Amino acid sequence: MASPAPGREQVCFGVYVADLRTGELRKHGLRIPLQERPFQVLAALLERPGEVVTRDELREHLWPPGVYVDFDHSISSAINKLRAALNDSAKHPHFIETVGRRGYRFLYPVTYRTEAEEQEPLLPAPETPTQTVVLPHRRWRIWLAGIAAVISLAILSGSLWRYRRAVAEKPIRSIAVLPLRNLSNDPEQEYFSEGLTDELITRLASLPGLLVISRASTLEYGNTRKSRLRIAQELHVDALVEGSVLRSGNRVRINVSLIDAGTDRLFWTSSYEREHRDILELQNDVARDIAQSIRLNLNPADRRRLARSQPLDPEAHEDYLRGRFHWSRRTAPELKAAVRYFDSAIARDPNYARAYAGLADAYALISSYHFAPAMEAIPKARVAALKALQLNNDLAEAHTSLALIHENYDYDWKNAEKEFRRAIDLDPNYATAHQWYAEMLAFQGRFEQALDESTRALQLDPRSLIIATDRAAIFYFARQYDRAIEELRAVQAVDPSFEQAHIIIGAYIQKKCFRRPWLT
Repeated sequence: MASPAPGREQVCFGVYVADLRTGELRKHGLRIPLQERPFQVLAALLERPGEVVTRDELREHLWPPGVYVDFDHSISSAINKLRAALNDSAKHPHFIETVGRRGYRFLYPVTYRTEAEEQEPLLPAPETPTQTVVLPHRRWRIWLAGIAAVISLAILSGSLWRYRRAVAEKPIRSIAVLPLRNLSNDPEQEYFSEGLTDELITRLASLPGLLVISRASTLEYGNTRKSRLRIAQELHVDALVEGSVLRSGNRVRINVSLIDAGTDRLFWTSSYEREHRDILELQNDVARDIAQSIRLNLNPADRRRLARSQPLDPEAHEDYLRGRFHWSRRTAPELKAAVRYFDSAIARDPNYARAYAGLADAYALISSYHFAPAMEAIPKARVAALKALQLNNDLAEAHTSLALIHENYDYDWKNAEKEFRRAIDLDPNYATAHQWYAEMLAFQGRFEQALDESTRALQLDPRSLIIATDRAAIFYFARQYDRAIEELRAVQAVDPSFEQAHIIIGAYIQKKCFRRPWLT
């Protein structure tokens, strides 16, 4: 094994320290027995934290050329021993993640220290015993000093205990549901895991007093190398929900964990298994158990809503999930595919309210993005939204779609506002409702209210470029040109090709600044 780079002799991650000079792994300062080969694997992973280290790279790192062994078995054995030493799990990794059949990735953030920076021992090393004579008149001073030390230690211990208790009891009021992993090894089932993630977010978003980040902002973290702490910081949440989905025939199994973002502590975990037709009951159970684990106060109406579920036609549900999968892609071919799947779901189950809501959303976006004439798409969107509300008047998505129709095509702002407010009352965490309502308020010149709604939308969907761009447009129409420029520059810094953000040139023209800012 190569010598560690200067300044990187010791690698720290969590409560562990890997000493690359001595080949030792310690936890809380105590040495953990670990054989040489697993430690070499750990050292290779720690050299490139957050990156995939392939099995071929590990083979070259561990064995010199010309050596012939069962590499795959030896590497797998070393990984298993390393995970055992770190008390890690292959299914729910905190430290070492298996990446397909390619290799492994070290997930936890690391820091480095040199030999000179090693911590001092917790207790001073004992001095060489010598015979000490304590004079009688000094004994009382020693007793007083000892008593003072005990009192100070007790006060310090009490403070630490109160601090730890406060951290442990810190209320969780905002969460992000990371994409549920598809364990079926079938890429064709990705739509199913994505759909269940979306529906779990919808269930949790209906709970009072809980801010739930939109799926659009969590989607990018499906295969991220970022640590949980980094994800939580970027999304500004107290906790993360992560898990996996395994589908076998008509049975569906979901494993779900809730992780405290500040401490990376496993707050709660559970497994659920149901027939596919009872998937709504499963999702309600997950949402209810998460609410109980974070001590969320649910009123009787909330409990009844989570307890209420109806069996689904499995094939209709499949079509609905496929429709939402394509709808989220927002391109013309994908939206047309979404319409086909929503129509198919409705044909299988004419009383499936969410499928009608999805159809209304699809036609509304087809018109908004000018993929079809409004006179062709909007009547279909209206019929689908009204049918969804007839079947279930509590669908926030359907109220939002109907509000958009009233606003943009009926120019009936009174009823549009009524529908937006109804959608937000039903689901305060529906970012799109806040976003579109903010646009309508801005068109009416109600800029202060518009910015409040836009801020809320961005809170719920902090990675959304379109919401950030819409917010900049509100500043522009409010004649706050500097703020518009500032907000749009931030969008372009994330994605210079995002076309909607090019309305920044309007703000520059208004200020008589004609150079193209995205070229600077």
